[in-house]
Amino acid sequence: MSDTLGTDTATDRQSQGTPEVGGAAKPAPPAVRRRGRAKMRLEIAVLSGPPILVFVAFVIFPVVLAAYYGFYRWQGYGPATEWVGLNNYRLILTDPAFQQVLWHSLLIMGLSLAIQGPLAIFLAILLNQNIRGRSVIRVLIFVPFIISEVIVGTGWGLMLQSNGAANDLLGHLGLGSLRNDWIADPKLAIWTLMAIISWKYVGFAVILMLAGLQSIPDELFEAAQIDGASYWQIQRRITLPLLGPTVRIWGLLSIIGSLQLFDLVFIIWGQYVSGTAGTSTMAIYMVAQGRSAGQFGYGSAVAVVMFLISFIVALLYQRLVLRRDLRGAVTEGVI
Repeated sequence: MSDTLGTDTATDRQSQGTPEVGGAAKPAPPAVRRRGRAKMRLEIAVLSGPPILVFVAFVIFPVVLAAYYGFYRWQGYGPATEWVGLNNYRLILTDPAFQQVLWHSLLIMGLSLAIQGPLAIFLAILLNQNIRGRSVIRVLIFVPFIISEVIVGTGWGLMLQSNGAANDLLGHLGLGSLRNDWIADPKLAIWTLMAIISWKYVGFAVILMLAGLQSIPDELFEAAQIDGASYWQIQRRITLPLLGPTVRIWGLLSIIGSLQLFDLVFIIWGQYVSGTAGTSTMAIYMVAQGRSAGQFGYGSAVAVVMFLISFIVALLYQRLVLRRDLRGAVTEGVI
């Protein structure tokens, strides 16, 4: 029987084109290995080539072009001929208005993480339970995220005016003392913006958290319950640690979105009111000082500074926060 098995194995190897030397499979010739690597590289090029071209055309090239125009005083038409070197960048970094909008952007970033993160985790854990109507609640929470920013900004801007629906409702409820100018008051405007942002984007965070919760095996919760762990001990010891990678990925998306916030602020406050209300962002500053002022070279320099700030923050976040999550995703020696 052993002779038959050996004969069958040898026959299989010969049929696959793998010769034997001393009972061991002989490595493929160098020419065959080179052809295999060339075929793999060709497949990678065919599959990744179009996305790379799109990325270069719509991301890398505009950044390079903005960096080029940032060295000129350019009004947006004709060739850029008036070279100013690093003067635009020097003006940006020394402008108190830019320092103010940078602080506003960082504040929005921090408040977004502090408000939306815990709220999304709480709602996701709640909606992950077997409660009545949870599918409807999930849809209602996610609906604001898919509504256009123009509609959201216009609707909230109308409701929160001094004579809008919000103050009118407070008056009918006998809470007229709480009526205020929710948009123009510098003490309230930033919190108004955070309330709108949280209402708009917390649904996206909840969906991500729910996806992360679905990946946690139920056996872990059952074993913890058998061992006598309480509900809050299970959440603290099992749910939150295993939900960590999802929370960290959401944090990166929230940070980048906060640093580039433009549409809601521009629609509700505009480029001028936002400055006095304390809600102006770097993107608003770029439009006001660049496009609206006819200084496209300066606006291009602001865009480059925004890109560099976002890039540095993303790198630091990846290095300090996402390092252990990305460590297992790196594959070495593929080709």
